[in-house]
Amino acid sequence: MNEKIMRKKKLQLTFVFLIIIAATYLSSAVTEYNLFESVATIPAAFAWIFSNLIITQEALERLPDILEKLNETIFMSIAATTIAAVFSLFLALMGSKTTKANNILSVIARFVASLSRNIPVVAWSLILLISFGQNSVTGFLALFVATLGFLTRAFIESIDEADQKSVEALTATGATYFQIVSKAVIPQSLPQMISWILFMIETNIRSATLVGILTGTGIGYMFDLYYKNLNYNIVALITLTIVVAVIAIELISTRIRKVIL
Repeated sequence: MNEKIMRKKKLQLTFVFLIIIAATYLSSAVTEYNLFESVATIPAAFAWIFSNLIITQEALERLPDILEKLNETIFMSIAATTIAAVFSLFLALMGSKTTKANNILSVIARFVASLSRNIPVVAWSLILLISFGQNSVTGFLALFVATLGFLTRAFIESIDEADQKSVEALTATGATYFQIVSKAVIPQSLPQMISWILFMIETNIRSATLVGILTGTGIGYMFDLYYKNLNYNIVALITLTIVVAVIAIELISTRIRKVIL
């Protein structure tokens, strides 16, 4: 019996592996992508990077302007994340099986979360760009909507994982809905929620660079401007500041998560 099950699993794995190979080959044929040619260009690509992306004294003179735009991007990401977290908490309470008020609100909350989460932030940027134009509001809203869906989903899972005994105990004593949420659900779920918020701040700072290219705001706009002008020295400095900022924020958030979890 065990041998038959093992053979069946091996056949299934072999079948899946063959499908992946066939799909990869078909994709390469359709897109005319050649793996060997791509690998052969790697040395030339690194040579171009080391010869063009050099930070010069002239580029360093633009550092104050770069840091100003970088701060704008970071604060926009933090604001979009924290404000989205407030709305996400409300939607999560409505959508969670533990705290839902009724089935209709639960379905609506889950639908809003699914819709905003499954549309990429770049797509939201393009959609909102048509209505609001190239400005910081568009960038903020794109990050806000994408974050809303992700955090709502994460908060729902955090609430559902909470210990049901305390909820049942408060319900048995005749506690109101708000007392149950504030005394039993939120205290248990809060550390995990904060961890998700910190994770989204990191993610949004990375995404905000790309969003800025599309919406003409923040460090992304500055990167796009100098890249189009072929000023690779300043592009190198902008890239370096983004990398340093992302690493620094990731280290800070990792430290905070270790403390609260």
